[in-house]
Amino acid sequence: MFRAIQRAREEESGFTLIELLIVIVILGVLAGVVIFSVGGITDKGEVAACKTDLKTVAVAVEAFKAKNGSFPPDLDVLTDGTGPDQFLRPQAGLSGTTLVQTQSGYTITYDPTDGTLTTSGANAC
Repeated sequence: MFRAIQRAREEESGFTLIELLIVIVILGVLAGVVIFSVGGITDKGEVAACKTDLKTVAVAVEAFKAKNGSFPPDLDVLTDGTGPDQFLRPQAGLSGTTLVQTQSGYTITYDPTDGTLTTSGANAC
């Protein structure tokens, strides 16, 4: 019995080409599923970031109006000062009446006449 097992092990010392190809195909299919799943997650994150920035700027504009009685002339005014006079933190991409997020690909534009905010870009929220 021992000799029969020994002989079987010596004859079948590796995998066949078909077995290796099947494993490679299965791994390729699994990698494709993972790549498409992760792509959807990043899109949702960019939309969520856009919505958060839009809401943050809207709250800052309303806080400025509540304190001063009028809408701010631009978004730079919201970052001036310290303490209670600072409604937004200074950040890259914020200048004049626009907030541009190059990584996420969207732009928030502020209209000082009526305080409205509009978004544009690849994933406009």
